[in-house]
Amino acid sequence: MAIQKNSSFRNLDSKGALYLVPTPIGNLKDMSPRAVETLKQVNLIAAEDTRNTQKLLNYFDIKTKQISFHKFNTKERIPELIQKLNNGQDIAQVSDAGTPSISDPGHELVESCIKNEIRVIAIPGPSASITALIASGILPQPFIFYGFLPRKKSEQINELEKLNGQEYTQVYYEAPHRLKKTLENMVTVFGEKRKVVLCRELTKRYEEYIRGNLQEALEWSTNEDVRGEFVIVVQGNEKCENEIQDVQCKLTIKEQVQRLIDQQGIKPNAAIKIVAKNNNLKKQEVYNEFHGLR
Repeated sequence: MAIQKNSSFRNLDSKGALYLVPTPIGNLKDMSPRAVETLKQVNLIAAEDTRNTQKLLNYFDIKTKQISFHKFNTKERIPELIQKLNNGQDIAQVSDAGTPSISDPGHELVESCIKNEIRVIAIPGPSASITALIASGILPQPFIFYGFLPRKKSEQINELEKLNGQEYTQVYYEAPHRLKKTLENMVTVFGEKRKVVLCRELTKRYEEYIRGNLQEALEWSTNEDVRGEFVIVVQGNEKCENEIQDVQCKLTIKEQVQRLIDQQGIKPNAAIKIVAKNNNLKKQEVYNEFHGLR
């Protein structure tokens, strides 16, 4: 495989360029002058939702034409956009809010541009994950950005189990109607005491940071009328070092399994699997310990 080297600013052929343009996640004043200028100068804007983007264009008096580009028309739209780029048109790609490709359409188009030796120019700008992370008060680096977890409970728990041993801060996105279920699963896998910050409606009028541990956050989500989009910032697994006051660290293997069964209402085998994962043990070892087998 030969190394491919592309410059964002030296156009040596007649092809156009793909500009990745972040848009505000709430406050329109977060739109950068460079982003506005780019949207005015390109030939076409590929937008996740043209109706939503039109409000932004109207606000900044941008007259550039739009074309829809979302997860449901990716396959048929990409060849069309590549042809336009090959013919010398410059295209800006935007999502509904934030940075393209981050839990939004864009990655497949970037891949296709690279294969076709079309310049890809990324413009810095708003990102909900970074905004939440730096204001959370939880260690900002190193961190893992996951985005949206699977919706199905079993798949979500499986993903959380994979991430449970990570010592890095973890960042997730979640919709308000799924927040409670996701926090329940995090309590089940991560335990109650892990620090968490729920970042709601970032940069908007009702922006809030709800700080506490996972159990407290779960109780808040149960008792409140939960609205708005959330970024969840979760503390990494400190593995009970320095005598951290985490009850789970002080319990026996059998007590950990029973605690999950009692508090989360899950079946013994599911609790055994989680405890085995949390303690880096084989499932059979935990099974034998819980059932008193030697």
